[in-house]
Amino acid sequence: MTSTSTDPRTRTAGPPKGSPRKVALASFIGTSIEWYDFFLYGTASALVFGALFFPSEEPIIGTLLAFGSFGVGFAARPLGGAIFGNLADRIGRKRVLVATLLIMGIATAAIGLLPTYAQIGVWAPILLVVLRLIQGIGVGGEWGAAVLMSVEHAPSGRKGFFGSIPQMGVPVGTILSTGAFALLALLPEEQFMTWGWRLPFLASFLLVIVGLVIRISIEESPEFERVVASGRVEKMPLAVAVKGHWRTILAAAGTRFSENSTFYVVTVFSITYGVEALGLDRALILNAVLICAAIEFVLIPFFGRWSEHLGHRRLFLWAAAASALIAFPYFLLFNTGNFAIIAAAMSVTIGIACVMFALEPVIMGSLFPTEIRTSAVSIGYQVAAVFAGGLSPFIATGLYALFDGAWWPIAAYIALMAVISFVSMWVAPAAARRESGRASHA
Repeated sequence: MTSTSTDPRTRTAGPPKGSPRKVALASFIGTSIEWYDFFLYGTASALVFGALFFPSEEPIIGTLLAFGSFGVGFAARPLGGAIFGNLADRIGRKRVLVATLLIMGIATAAIGLLPTYAQIGVWAPILLVVLRLIQGIGVGGEWGAAVLMSVEHAPSGRKGFFGSIPQMGVPVGTILSTGAFALLALLPEEQFMTWGWRLPFLASFLLVIVGLVIRISIEESPEFERVVASGRVEKMPLAVAVKGHWRTILAAAGTRFSENSTFYVVTVFSITYGVEALGLDRALILNAVLICAAIEFVLIPFFGRWSEHLGHRRLFLWAAAASALIAFPYFLLFNTGNFAIIAAAMSVTIGIACVMFALEPVIMGSLFPTEIRTSAVSIGYQVAAVFAGGLSPFIATGLYALFDGAWWPIAAYIALMAVISFVSMWVAPAAARRESGRASHA
């Protein structure tokens, strides 16, 4: 499965216009900045926001509320995917990438300027949630356009590798955001809670300027330009995608459940679990997350390239099965409290998840015709982000509280998500063929 479309009308010969490496690099840098902004909130939810914006006599309640606001950003991502995916299929991927980066940067910097609950009362969490919504809209519109720019510029037979390059922005965003908090955690507690936590959010403004300069310099997707030249641009690509390809969109969303839920349980919930349940040092867990993200950064392009030999779908199915098997051993190893063992467990678990993550751009892109591709891919990807990503720290925390501190329900949750991804990947190509066949005869 190496073609970028199941619709024969969109398959054209000849090398893509522009430099695939330059486009992939630009997508990677911009995506890294976007995810840095988005992940800052997740780390701050685990460390800061519960006490400063959702104060409660019970710390677990404040943490639950903070993770709930973390999930609000995920709830907004399908809206961002719908708005900007539709625009990307109408006016081009490049313009959308510039707009989403700007939106994300402004919202993130504004979080760094927010007064706390102690200063303005209930308006503090309200404003925080509003800015989180804006973050969600920005990152929701970002992903589809970014990865498809890279996939659609890639030469034949290299779409797995080039599609994986923008995905490397996620571990880079994790490294930058977690690293910033790990460094600032060295401050005295009072300084960290007063002003130290704000600095990573304010730094986003400078990073966005760099990203905008790079993104403005790249060329538009050659496949989108061919759609424009042939007069096949849809007036409402989102409506066409939902009406004619809804089964495939749901299957595409399901393929994400495993990697997305696993990622956020390991990199967000595990911070709180390690500190509060096991009494581990906060800096130790943050350092383990950093090691995990660094390994993921290396593995993503490796698996993208490897999939071009083994087959994208086959490698994905292997990884989904492995993710179900690793869920229980992960917590058994984490509970040892040994730093080396914890870092290894997190790295292996995330390494399995990143196999699926690396292959999502080329697999999802291959399921839909170019005219509606960004709309369909963005909706499928971001709907999964709500149910598998945004809710996973909240669900994991809730399961932990409900079962009196037992870890096995959380492991069972991760395994269930892996089963959903395996089944979804199994049925997605058949759904795409059926719906594309109906569309071509409509």
